[in-house]
Amino acid sequence: MKYTIKKLAELAGVSTRTLRYYDQIGLLKPEEVNKSNYRIYDEKNVNKLQQIMFYRSLSFPLNQIKQLLDDPNFSRLQALEDQRKMLKDKQVEIERLLTNIDQTIKDYHGEIKMTDTEKFQAFKQQKLHENEANFGTEIRQKYGEKTVEQSNQKFSNLTEKDFQAMQTIEKQLIDDLVMLTKKPDLESPLAEKIYQEHKQWLQYTWPSYNTQAHRGLVDMYLADDRFARYYDEKAKESVVQLLHDVVYRYTN
Repeated sequence: MKYTIKKLAELAGVSTRTLRYYDQIGLLKPEEVNKSNYRIYDEKNVNKLQQIMFYRSLSFPLNQIKQLLDDPNFSRLQALEDQRKMLKDKQVEIERLLTNIDQTIKDYHGEIKMTDTEKFQAFKQQKLHENEANFGTEIRQKYGEKTVEQSNQKFSNLTEKDFQAMQTIEKQLIDDLVMLTKKPDLESPLAEKIYQEHKQWLQYTWPSYNTQAHRGLVDMYLADDRFARYYDEKAKESVVQLLHDVVYRYTN
């Protein structure tokens, strides 16, 4: 069956503007443009749009979706199986958060007594799942299964105080990186402070710290834009190259 852009938009529950944008960036090109200049979509387009929408529901950015779908080795069945697993993981996260909310309501009413650690456990587990979904494969390839599992366990066991301190350090690190972009002097006290902040942030989860592993991590930040995007989106500007250079300067 074939669809005009209006019919496909109605079928999928998206706007025609979205489909035009997908066409513009080469993410979803119509099967043809007829003599009346109407975009016409076929079943392959429908299947591809479904894939795109699954990825979007999992918060994949459009450029990453395009990269996945353009891969000559792309398998629709494998993608569906991977998406199913990610959605099941997301379901587990939601159920964990709902359980935490229910327990917190009971704690509020005096029916139970939650420890401070229990109040934040669901958020730590959510963070672990996000990291696993976004970076798990690459991190395991670089550092090994045992190291990653030890790191995850250490993060899970963080006290509420350490968990909050880790978040505070990360925010200060981002703020300092933004400040350093204004005058990028690697010999400055601010640059050394950034190195120490990043090192301290890592030590909340790393089983042990060494400079070679630190360099390897920031190399990965540059090699994979998903890692870079984590910092750049928080800073609202490009800071990963600068962080990389700072780490290299102070791990001589």
